[in-house]
Amino acid sequence: MVLGKNELAQCIKEGKIAFTPGLDEFQLQPNSIDLRIGASFYIPESWHLTDRGREAFDPDYLVKSMNKEHLKLVKIKPGQFFEILPGESVLVSSLEKVELNSGELMAVLYPRSSMVRRGFIIQGGVVDVMYKGHLVIPVMNASNHNLKLFVGERAYQLLFHKIDSELTSESALKHGVASAKYADATAFNLEARTDSDEEIEYIKKGDIEGLKSKFKVGLN
Repeated sequence: MVLGKNELAQCIKEGKIAFTPGLDEFQLQPNSIDLRIGASFYIPESWHLTDRGREAFDPDYLVKSMNKEHLKLVKIKPGQFFEILPGESVLVSSLEKVELNSGELMAVLYPRSSMVRRGFIIQGGVVDVMYKGHLVIPVMNASNHNLKLFVGERAYQLLFHKIDSELTSESALKHGVASAKYADATAFNLEARTDSDEEIEYIKKGDIEGLKSKFKVGLN
């Protein structure tokens, strides 16, 4: 079940969904809520300076640091813009901190169509039950010219779904065998966080059978 404007307004009134800063009238849509662009941008870095000189980061994450991203945080102010170069990808924080305070609600993030028409590719994603924190969204300039993003632009939309079976807080915050990686994320600590070291070691060794055996899902 997707929540419409009336259900969304009621959930916000009851505190089941919360936003900081609070919503304005531009953001509440017929069946979704628009989110605004924050002031924190993360730029992938391709090299660093070591005792050997300027050295490129090794992209072979399976061998060295699977899932590790080398990112530089750039903070701008309201009224300023962040210019993305053709073909460049960055991570952008949401202006709002999102709080899902009900065990029966989750959301899916989509780009606004107006952003796509301008030439942006915006990666959507799932906002899990009981999530609390800012969102980090990959944004790519797919055009052949520079594109500007302004702090406060409405760029994303959240569709809220009601799930059939309500989850407890403990269950909702358990992702696989580990705690949720981005729970309570702020706009200033949205850098990548690696998956479980134990899972990565099984994958690096090619022992998928051992991984499946040790962490078999018990449904009884």
